This record gives sequence, structure tokens and C-alpha cells, in this order.
Amino acid sequence: MRFLAAVFASLILTALLALPAHAQLAVPNAAGMTYGHVHLNVSDIELHKRIWVDHFGGVVVQKGALTAVRLPNLLVALTAREPTMGTRDTLMDHFGFKVRNIAGFLDKWRAAGMEVGPEFIGSEGQSNAYVMLPDEVYVELQEDQGLSTEISGYHIHFRTPQFEELLAWYTDIFGLEVKPRGRITTTTNAPGMNMSFGDSEETRLPTRGSALDHIGFEFDDLEAFCKYLESKGIEFDVPFRDIPSIGLKIAFITDPAGTFIELTQGYDEF
Repeated sequence: MRFLAAVFASLILTALLALPAHAQLAVPNAAGMTYGHVHLNVSDIELHKRIWVDHFGGVVVQKGALTAVRLPNLLVALTAREPTMGTRDTLMDHFGFKVRNIAGFLDKWRAAGMEVGPEFIGSEGQSNAYVMLPDEVYVELQEDQGLSTEISGYHIHFRTPQFEELLAWYTDIFGLEVKPRGRITTTTNAPGMNMSFGDSEETRLPTRGSALDHIGFEFDDLEAFCKYLESKGIEFDVPFRDIPSIGLKIAFITDPAGTFIELTQGYDEF
């Protein structure tokens, strides 16, 4: 009996280990902050949910009126709203993921009739590619064969002629340090997400209303961080508030170039 019980327990453990890892946000830094999400406006929310589940391995979460897809290091929130423009028309040019097997990802993507953009060796010496989602959502992939999961959120990429000033604003406001990513020297890291800043020959438009409406940072104590921002003279588009119906505390600000930013407390429980 003991032998059978041990075998049974071993089989259960093996089955549990074979299950996908529970996707979650990165561990917060000493200031209680981690990167939280990107929020997309999409014309067909059911199509986007299928793509994020079938190709990126996401898990759809519904809380009240809020729809989100949970991925390692990142939540992708979705609103059913026709976007005013694609990501490449705004200063939030694209966001990116690491993938364990980029060739396999692209084969499946093409088989589904989806658009693949340039394939190239990226700034860190790895195989990279761009893919286009519906509503002109531009996403970069970077291969990492040592990745512990099939795919994980990795970076967001701003493009604006004022990229150096914008990098300085983010490092000041969020207490971050400039740290190169391969050949890209104008980058910084929030827990779970690299933030890269590059030049643009054209002035990019603000993000609000576009396919990538806003980005988000998650806090252990959002109210305290909002008070800190007030002390620095930061103006709020939406002041701190608690929304029990979706299990979030939120506030909104806009960076100097026009990126709409949501500050949250509670996304790490999704």
C-alpha cells in the first residue's frame, strides 16, 4: 500500500510539474513597483483573445467589465473600441516578447495567415522578428532558447525625437537607472520589463485612443506613490481612486511626450 501511495503521489507531482507555470507579474523592486500591463483598443475583442491565447499562451481573465490576458511578466488588457491609429503612428512604437523557439512561433503564425514583418539579428545578437496583430498592433519577438517558459513579456519601445529627455523623465519619476540592452544604450529596466527609447525622424502622436492606448505600472502602495508624484508636481489625468468591481486601485498620468500611463494596485492578483 505504501508503495502504491508513493507511486500515486509521484504521478500527481509529475502531472503538476507538466502544467503551464502560473503567469504572473515580476517581483516588485524595493520601492514596491513592477511593470504591469499594456492596454489595447481592439475592433474585435474575441479575435484578439484567441490570438493571445493560441499564439502567446495567455490566459484570459475577466473581472467585471475588464478583460485581460495574463502572460509571464505582463498583462495585456483589452477594450472593445475601434482604435484611432496603429502603434507605429504613436511614440509607443511596439512592445516585445522573448520566445524560446522563434522559428516555431513564426511557422504557426504564418499558417494562421498572420503577417510577419522583418526578420533580423537584434541588438543583443539573437534572432528577432516583428509580427503584426489586427488593428496594427506591432510586436517584436526575440529568441531566447534558455527561457524557462515558451514566451515571456520583455520590452516596450518608445520612438520620439526627444527620446533622451523622455528616458531621463522615466528614470527620475520611477527611480530607475539607465542600463544598455545590447547595442541600445538608451534603455532602463522596470521589474519584469525593459523600456527602450529610440529616435524618430517624425514627431510621433500621443497614445490615447490608439491601438496601444496606455502602458501600466503596478504598485504595492499606489496611494503613497501618488502622494510622491504630487510632491514632484506631476499632474493627474485621473487621480487616485479605488474600483472594487474590478479589484483595482488606479490613477492616470501622461508622460511629457504623450504616453498615457495607468498606475495600478491589484493587477498582481489577476
